[in-house]
Amino acid sequence: MPLKPQERSDLNTLHLVDPELLPILANSAPLALTPETIVALRQQRQDAAVKQVQSYGDLGLHIHEQQIDFPDRPTVRVCVITPVTATGKRMGILHIHGGGHLFGSPEQSLSLTSATALRQNCVVVSVDYRLAPETVFPGSLEDGYAVLNWMVSQADRLGIDPAHIGLMGDSAGAGLAASLALLARDRNGPKLAFQNLMFPMLDDRTVTETHPNPVTGEFVWTREYNRIGWTALLGEEPGSETISPYAAPARASNLAGLPPVWIGVGTLDLFLDENLDYAQRLIRAGVAVELHVWPGAFHGFNASDTAAVSLQARELRQCWLSRFNPCPAG
Repeated sequence: MPLKPQERSDLNTLHLVDPELLPILANSAPLALTPETIVALRQQRQDAAVKQVQSYGDLGLHIHEQQIDFPDRPTVRVCVITPVTATGKRMGILHIHGGGHLFGSPEQSLSLTSATALRQNCVVVSVDYRLAPETVFPGSLEDGYAVLNWMVSQADRLGIDPAHIGLMGDSAGAGLAASLALLARDRNGPKLAFQNLMFPMLDDRTVTETHPNPVTGEFVWTREYNRIGWTALLGEEPGSETISPYAAPARASNLAGLPPVWIGVGTLDLFLDENLDYAQRLIRAGVAVELHVWPGAFHGFNASDTAAVSLQARELRQCWLSRFNPCPAG
């Protein structure tokens, strides 16, 4: 009888890791994800991130925190990141942070969002969506959709060209971005210019597969963490036939009419197979897709400041974004 995915103990893929990425693994420790440790880890990470906010502002950015009030739904906090240099209407990016639906914040993503705002000379709105398990689907998705509509309605004030608004996210945030693109299409909402997705978390059925990929999911984001994250988001065990495609976009049967997509993932990432499948299905639906797969890279590999594979991934991501930019940096 095969082991349940969360019980697998046969993974031994360290020899497949890009040697330049090994320091990340040496500096990471397994997480014991309980309700108590999740709350403590959130606060610990946020406290550390808030201390660094000013250093990003010193790079030539205006970083503005705002609470957005809505008449018919909960308030949503955002961080608006704008280059201080004056210019015309800029590209706008709605950024959705990662963290397995359990963790993360706009402040914790400033290394990405600040670099993007500077490189692209664009406005980044990073949404502090409600986290699981306190808020289950569709709470975080509706937070994102509300902020997307707010960006369009406030485009003049924000200095954004409403015809050039796209989505960007990593991991769970990239999965939410993919869900948001589906939702915007199906609600006849704002027309999106692009989806920029780094190792997106797309499919709850990865938790329950009986013949998992033998080389994925050993490092950083494991099958056990994935089970916890999906269960927290859904408020139920993953894998049932009733799960909405707006929760798990890999379940969507119709991918036609979606904006162009960039997907990046490593060969050792738990999300490799679901990302490859989603990319192929997007292509078959007539969606423009750019897909990058990096050998020896695990989930979160782009965090390295020195590994060649990480630097290449960051550069290719930004090069793709520049194609949609009506007002690039000088």
